[in-house]
Amino acid sequence: MSSAKNVLFIVIDQLRADCIFGDLAQHLDLPNIRALSADAVSFRHHYSVVTPCGPSRASLLTGKYSMNHRSVRNGTPMRHDIPNIATEMRKAGYSPMLFGYTDTPPDPRVHDVNDPALKNHEYPMTGFQEVVEMQFQKSLPWRSHLINQGYTLGSHNDVYRPTAPTDSAPKINDPAIYLAKDSDTAFLTDRFLATMPAYQNENWFAHLTYIRPHPPLVAPAPFNDMYSPDQIPLPRRRADPSDEIANHAFFEPTIANNRVSDNVIGFPDLEPTDKNIQALRSIYFGLITEVDQHIGRIINSLKGTRQYDDTLIIVTSDHGEMLGDRHIWGKFTVHDAAFHTPLIIRHPGNAGQIVSQPVETIDIMPTILDWVGQQVPNSVDGRSLLPFLRGEVPTDWCTYSFSELDFARPESPTIWETSLGTGPSNSSLAILREGRFTLVEFAADLPPILYDHSENGEACNVADDPKYQTELNRLTRLMLKHRMKNMDHTLSLNTITDDGPRVRLRHPTV
Repeated sequence: MSSAKNVLFIVIDQLRADCIFGDLAQHLDLPNIRALSADAVSFRHHYSVVTPCGPSRASLLTGKYSMNHRSVRNGTPMRHDIPNIATEMRKAGYSPMLFGYTDTPPDPRVHDVNDPALKNHEYPMTGFQEVVEMQFQKSLPWRSHLINQGYTLGSHNDVYRPTAPTDSAPKINDPAIYLAKDSDTAFLTDRFLATMPAYQNENWFAHLTYIRPHPPLVAPAPFNDMYSPDQIPLPRRRADPSDEIANHAFFEPTIANNRVSDNVIGFPDLEPTDKNIQALRSIYFGLITEVDQHIGRIINSLKGTRQYDDTLIIVTSDHGEMLGDRHIWGKFTVHDAAFHTPLIIRHPGNAGQIVSQPVETIDIMPTILDWVGQQVPNSVDGRSLLPFLRGEVPTDWCTYSFSELDFARPESPTIWETSLGTGPSNSSLAILREGRFTLVEFAADLPPILYDHSENGEACNVADDPKYQTELNRLTRLMLKHRMKNMDHTLSLNTITDDGPRVRLRHPTV
């Protein structure tokens, strides 16, 4: 490999792992992602440390657990002084380019109250050069492109409304108003490819973020109906939602908060029939295939410009999607499908390697810094994956993963707060996954959830079963120890001495 070191960091929004590596993968046509995976290292047990979008990206880009960065909800500000991948890559001499969005609510302490940044929870994270704005609530460059192409745009939601090709009543899997060549996915890829030719002679770092397959579920032809709904498996669930609710009090508001109609615009009375559910799942599959097509364009461009072997390529997602599993949509739950995400890292050498050790989204940021030779800040909770990329397995690697979810809303109580009797400070939970078991603990005075994946898994909470009490206690202690060991290290390894400040490195990788 030459001395050039480029980084292409692709995040696909709301993409669950089993669409790439698991049971659903056999039903999707994804030639480009699969080809990349065959030439890369695939991490099959990769988990987001938090949902939803804003918190997950805060962790992804800072390498910190939610309990430490505390941007715990969409719209919760993130402290301006937290090191992130962009600020640290600048120290390594890179100008971090952002094609898309980071969903970062800015710190109100460093902005005037009239600053437009304080009216936008999708503000770009500090340190990034926003090359193309593709925020979900704005996407002004894309909308301008649509107008310039002759599309008539009404309200914000109209862009995402399925449109019948004739005067007949629209169906949920009718195509979007725009052609595939003009979709948000195509537009973002076009802008990336149009920008990069002049960067061939210098090291570059680009963060490329696709909003799809995030709802609203609408796709341009042919992706809207390229998968037959009756050819894909039904969600994993008990027949009666009440049987899922019986597992724990948390699931009653969770299921009540997730209407199938919330996933598509223009069908407020959509019923959760198998026919409708499968139609929406097929659109989700189509949107993934559309993203795959454009990732193929990018890979071909890197190869055509001879930059492929000089570029660390990372493809992952911020979090997953339930897709009707357990009668739930979205990611506001404790189940694996909401947190289990694909991770593919193309590093020259070790093509096709599969890693089975559990890794987390917070491990990506220190991996990038390690690869370019930049010291990882003590604030970072994650660990570099570079040993795995070199074919090594660290002997002290963690045997479990840890995730969090905050279900409060300070300005008005959520359905969970109302149903469970919790408040802003105790409406949160933590999840520890260790091979056979998954433990969920709540900050409020609520009983835990324990799943045994060797038995009925997420279909049955066994926390009250006497035969599991030893495991329940062990996992509870393990979770407590994990939280204690990973409390914020930003300054905790610093010491002020008579000879001046001293610091011990938490991640001495350089």
